[in-house]
Amino acid sequence: MLFKKVAEYFRDLEDISSRIEMTNKLSKLLAEVDEDSIDKLIYLIQGILYPDFYGYPELGLGEKLIIKAISMATLTPEQKVIENLYKLGDLGEVIYSLKSSQKSKDLLSMIGGRSESSLTVQKVHEALTKIAQLQGESSRDLKIRLLAGLLKEATPLEAKYIVRFVDGKLRLGVGDATIMDALAIAVFGSDSYREKIERAYNLRADLGNIAKIIKKGGIESLENIKPMPGIPVRPMLAERLSEISEIFGKLGGKFIVEYKYDGERGQIHKTREGVLIYSRRMENITKQYIDVAESIGKAIKAEEAIMEGEIVAVNPDSGELLPFQELMHRKRKHDIEQAIKEYPVNVFLFDLIYLDGEDLTSKPLLIRRKKLESIVSEDNIVRVAVNKEVDNERDFKDFFLKALSEGAEGVMAKAIHDKSIYQAGARGWLWIKFKRDYRSEMVDTVDLVVVGAFYGRGRRGGKFSSLLMASYDPEEDSFYTVCKVASGFSDEELVHLQELVEKYKTQNKDPRVNSIIEPDVWMKPILVAEILGSELTVSPSHTCCLGKVQEGAGISIRFPRFIRWREDKSPMDATTPRELHEMYISQLKKVEEGQIETT
Repeated sequence: MLFKKVAEYFRDLEDISSRIEMTNKLSKLLAEVDEDSIDKLIYLIQGILYPDFYGYPELGLGEKLIIKAISMATLTPEQKVIENLYKLGDLGEVIYSLKSSQKSKDLLSMIGGRSESSLTVQKVHEALTKIAQLQGESSRDLKIRLLAGLLKEATPLEAKYIVRFVDGKLRLGVGDATIMDALAIAVFGSDSYREKIERAYNLRADLGNIAKIIKKGGIESLENIKPMPGIPVRPMLAERLSEISEIFGKLGGKFIVEYKYDGERGQIHKTREGVLIYSRRMENITKQYIDVAESIGKAIKAEEAIMEGEIVAVNPDSGELLPFQELMHRKRKHDIEQAIKEYPVNVFLFDLIYLDGEDLTSKPLLIRRKKLESIVSEDNIVRVAVNKEVDNERDFKDFFLKALSEGAEGVMAKAIHDKSIYQAGARGWLWIKFKRDYRSEMVDTVDLVVVGAFYGRGRRGGKFSSLLMASYDPEEDSFYTVCKVASGFSDEELVHLQELVEKYKTQNKDPRVNSIIEPDVWMKPILVAEILGSELTVSPSHTCCLGKVQEGAGISIRFPRFIRWREDKSPMDATTPRELHEMYISQLKKVEEGQIETT
């Protein structure tokens, strides 16, 4: 497929604000693309070369190097490119303007350039992949030349979107949910097949791979997709409740409770080639936990398996569980061997979703748990999560207190009935979190997505000092604002905040963001932060659960405070409007019962 056609569709998508129109437009593009190129096209739409878990390096071209490539491709002095950037604010628009100018066309014709190109999706993707694979300081000049050659061959519109892709500012506003809707219409003629596509994507989290399979094999191939060791399964998520009686009401008279460890959730794949560990964001974190990978290789009696576990820092002297923050030492790029010695970990396995060719996601939890226990030989690193079957509140409370006393942050309650399947990529009432902080008003944190930023006043004047935060609705593939947060940042974090805003700011609001408030700058909905507030309240300024608890008002957080960045979570893992609504209703009940007071 010619990249020119893709660039034209990208241009049209950029001007669409309606998700329905965007889906229909995107479906036409996906219907036109050939089966050999559809995976690469979807990656480009997602703004990636390949999913993170494949471990491909980043492009490694910052703004200065892109400017050099534009200069080389258009025979324009670098200073002139910089001046245009100040004027237009976007390198994509800069190269579009330069290549569209008659003077530039004349110069290009002298050196073999042309106004039309034969670039294909495959060729653009291959060229960008080659640039990414070049590593080291000596590769910089070659990266610039390769990009310049690609831009020289491209038409103005093609060059605009190539540069935006390289610069990380494609700005299409298309999420995975929209791509799946469009794919269902493109391949099957109806979005009624979206659920089956999503099921396949949840089991094998490579949307490009899924699209290629169904483009080639149709509905039959879609039905046969199952987990594959080496490709992450999208993790199952939990709901939360604040009262034990409510948990019994949701899960029935009997269920499992297990320790909720304060660590990093890992999806562990034992393959015939070795062991791979993925974060809940499906990033390959094996290098951070080489010791875990080595122990899993010995402790798991199976050729191939996909397990889930919580990786927790431990005191090497006492074996005491340590807080999540201690794991940050494992994030080092260098001296990881020393970090492994200084900050040892345990992994507590809690689920098994694939075993030697068998997809276990449709099996009840007790079957998955029994199979897990049968293949684990515990050692000083690999353990099975502490759990217990309960059928009364007394046993639940005793287990909860025991979990707290042994360093857990709470418990997970999990259904064990016949329908207690592994709901890949979904949040449901089969798993429920219960933490100690749920005992009063809003002392439990929520995870929200940054969608905008505001300049400060006084000593913070001229600097970004507050953020517009939003929840993510997976059903609507949309972000709804909840609060503005300006407190909780240290001086060091405020300096870092300036860098983050500059990196992710955009000229226009993302099409998926629903906001009444207009921030000083809009931001791509990528960053996730943990937020704590005094209580949930209603607000006419925010769109989360708008009209659900009071006409003309949404749910907001009173006195919100920044706690930490959640780099281990994607925007799609953020707290949902439904969760916030449940928390608000629970808070109202406590007020009515006199358990808490509000002002």
